[in-house]
Amino acid sequence: MTPDDIHAYLNRDHAADLNAAAERLSGVARHTQLEESRILSEHTGARVLLKPENLQKTGSFKLRGAYNKIASLSQEELDRGIVTASAGNHAQGVAYAARERGAKATIVMPRITPPIKVDATRALGAQVELVGDVFDESSAHAAKLSREQGLTFVHPFNDYEVLTGQGTIAMEILEDCPEVTDILVPLGGGGLGAGIAMAVKTFAPHVRVIGVTPAGSPAFGQSFASGAHTVLAADAVHTAAEGVAVKQPGDLTFAFLEKYLDGFVTVSERDISEMILLMLEKHKLVVEAAGAVSLAALNELDKVTWFGSDDTDTAAERVIVPVLSGGNIDTVTIGAVIQRGMITRGRIMQFGVELPDTPGQLALIAQILADLRANVIELNHDQFKAQSHYTNTVLLEVTVETNGPDHIQQVMDALQAKGFRINRVY
Repeated sequence: MTPDDIHAYLNRDHAADLNAAAERLSGVARHTQLEESRILSEHTGARVLLKPENLQKTGSFKLRGAYNKIASLSQEELDRGIVTASAGNHAQGVAYAARERGAKATIVMPRITPPIKVDATRALGAQVELVGDVFDESSAHAAKLSREQGLTFVHPFNDYEVLTGQGTIAMEILEDCPEVTDILVPLGGGGLGAGIAMAVKTFAPHVRVIGVTPAGSPAFGQSFASGAHTVLAADAVHTAAEGVAVKQPGDLTFAFLEKYLDGFVTVSERDISEMILLMLEKHKLVVEAAGAVSLAALNELDKVTWFGSDDTDTAAERVIVPVLSGGNIDTVTIGAVIQRGMITRGRIMQFGVELPDTPGQLALIAQILADLRANVIELNHDQFKAQSHYTNTVLLEVTVETNGPDHIQQVMDALQAKGFRINRVY
């Protein structure tokens, strides 16, 4: 995009464009209702209200921008057919909008895209091609199809109509919670953050917008540090949050964020995973990794890099709204997240112990665990794996469910008190 184009978009009548987008999306996108989180409020000392865009029709905020863009196309542009690239959520938004407008859609997705997103996109009538290992490679192929076949390209984030559609999220937040002080938004390509920041500074400039990325997706962090949008090597992006695994932010979205964003912070993969599990446990909400990025920022509020001089909160109460951007996560990934989270919290422990190969030893271990109410999940009794198997010993590997670290210590102490030498695996 040329500098003149970017300048023109920055100087549009944003209020009029946002209201037009809200009108187009009326009856199409859900007005997702804020949900207060008592546990996160207690954790942060602020009032935390969740904006659950994971409950949007296609499971993601992306429907808003995709529909706003496609609704703005001419009939001739629709008739040519639509092509886009996406890690999954924009794909479903485009597929849905194209179906509603009677246009053919071709979606190029990275090969790493979870099957649930691929299947959902095809179910909406789109043709799907799996190309590349990261979004940027898929995007290059989609652009090639656009040139060769004359298809109308709908960019997932570096497009004014797309980011304006995403900005309607902020309009809903401001309507439902006028007292909001901070909005936390994940940054991938920047469309969501740019749209929300633009809308907030248009209608409520006192509200702060904080962008969040995983530490393993550093494109925006480097862009903000250098003052120009940065292109990373494909192997420089390492995050489970595939929805924000972008090596090159948009130049348009970067310009909007540079003008309107108040602060920026990075988060860890562990905190992202922990927040997915917390949403399941405490709010019964399914949130994908990219959707949990803003939640993870609640652990890093004291590490925000503020772009302006006003980094203090003068409100009587800090009211924070993290945007849960999507919930399209496959069951295998959910299972892995739950298991990792339970291990991290000390809810699952595995240990190994070498036993004399004599009757009653296994029963003794089992009795100790039963007395302490440690639930056995898995048990492997193997005399061939014992390091000292020439001396008639057996290796016993046990995985147990516990109530937490204190309970684990009780189990370890009880086993060691009986003379067992324990090797804790995790």
